[in-house]
Amino acid sequence: MSTACRLLIDPPAPGAWNMAVDEVLLDWSAATGGCCWRFYRWSEPTLSLGYFQEYHDRDSHPSSRRCAVVRRASGGGAILHDAELTYSVVVPLAHPLGKRREMLYHAVHATLVETLAAWNVRAVICCGVERKSPGEQPFLCFQRRANGDVLVAGTKIAGSAQRRNRGSVLQHGSVLLRSSPLAPELDSLSQFAPQGIHEGDMIRRWTEKLAERFDLVWQEGHLVLEEQSKATTLAVKYGSEEWVRYRGRNAQNLASL
Repeated sequence: MSTACRLLIDPPAPGAWNMAVDEVLLDWSAATGGCCWRFYRWSEPTLSLGYFQEYHDRDSHPSSRRCAVVRRASGGGAILHDAELTYSVVVPLAHPLGKRREMLYHAVHATLVETLAAWNVRAVICCGVERKSPGEQPFLCFQRRANGDVLVAGTKIAGSAQRRNRGSVLQHGSVLLRSSPLAPELDSLSQFAPQGIHEGDMIRRWTEKLAERFDLVWQEGHLVLEEQSKATTLAVKYGSEEWVRYRGRNAQNLASL
């Protein structure tokens, strides 16, 4: 039986709004048992810190020091959102993909590997990597390696992170389409697809693969008014200095901001 899945293709927006919408969709999935896939971009170059990263660690990356910064509700290393495409997917924990974290990572990234073949880009799923403590990891997510990452010729071009609540799981991630002067040490898909990969083409081809792999029926639309109102409220939290500079478990105490 096919699964109905909302599809949101959002225009560029500030970091606080993007993080707020992901949280709204996570709660929506828990409440309704529904699935949603979202593609989004950023209205200005933005550094997103992992939930547990120290704010002052951004000083170790001079290239992005002056750009906007936001803190994600998911873990992992910092991501410079500039010349890339960001996605998020929410599924209820009762869904087969929601029951096992590794399964969701692999399934989503496997469809990306298939999608990139349309541009003759040979991508693989990273495996066999031993876990390291956060202190042993580079600041930027795309300089780290973890099982499930998408690699091209050893270069990480896509990675994801998750957050769960009592009823659903959110996975969001980034695909490096082009190199950014704000993170010049990172290679991107432009090194392997000289003809370039446009965001719209990536979305079209990727959604085709996702629908085929998971038997999805897309229901393209937008946030309803109630969801927009909730996102507006949550964006205040994600944009606050307290949230951005805070980290760790006690950051949950700021949820009422």
